[in-house]
Amino acid sequence: MKVVLFCGGYGMRMRNDRNDEIPKPLQMVGPRPLLWHIMKYYAHYGHKDFILCLGYGAAAIKQFFLDYHEEQSNDFVMRDGKVELLSTDMSDWSITFVDTGVESPIGERLRRVRDHLGGDRYFLANYSDVLTDAPLDTMIERYHESGAVASMLVVPPQSSFHCVDVSETGEIKDIVPVSRFPIWENGGYFVLSQEVFDHIPEGGDLVGDACMALAGRGELFGYRHQGFWKPADTFKERAELDNDYGRGIRPWAVWEGAQDRPALSSVVA
Repeated sequence: MKVVLFCGGYGMRMRNDRNDEIPKPLQMVGPRPLLWHIMKYYAHYGHKDFILCLGYGAAAIKQFFLDYHEEQSNDFVMRDGKVELLSTDMSDWSITFVDTGVESPIGERLRRVRDHLGGDRYFLANYSDVLTDAPLDTMIERYHESGAVASMLVVPPQSSFHCVDVSETGEIKDIVPVSRFPIWENGGYFVLSQEVFDHIPEGGDLVGDACMALAGRGELFGYRHQGFWKPADTFKERAELDNDYGRGIRPWAVWEGAQDRPALSSVVA
């Protein structure tokens, strides 16, 4: 399936300081950008046809891929003046770069790349700022079994805040971590069908318009995941991921020590 990646936001909460103009997808986690890790995750499951919805920082993202040299990030053998790669990152990836506007909401970005989906009935989509070890094959299978128009990964609340039960007189009855409540957050990984476009108006939002409408009709499926899931929405979160990578803690790197899998068919019998 094609993978639509939303890469056009300002990423203001990611900035280290006011002079930091690096777009969020290019912020580093280990030796490679956040965007690379997300694309590698999909490629591991056989989904290597990417559509990048660009906006802020479009030129920098394009230049990163134009300048990318496989031999600088992989082991290789030099023989008779020629380089033989021992492994490859993206030589078999297809990447379509589409300027979807600087101010466009997510839904509008998706509308603007619809033609690039071709005749594919199903496709994948991602916010491009979250890493996970969720089993993509299983997510897709469960989505098809559900018969829903769209699905999203849902995860337990990640906030470190506490909820306080307080009386009218100010007496605190209980303090409970948000993570203990039986609620789920949008995890930012989607499996969608073309029918989702019927619910996205011009200038609309994927979740606020389409997903909410589908939920009201019982046509939105949530895949619950309690494994690793971590956003890189702020400088602190990205720095934590980078630090973990340096310590060898990278559960999202499902491709390490494993062979890439063939893509799960998007055609359901």
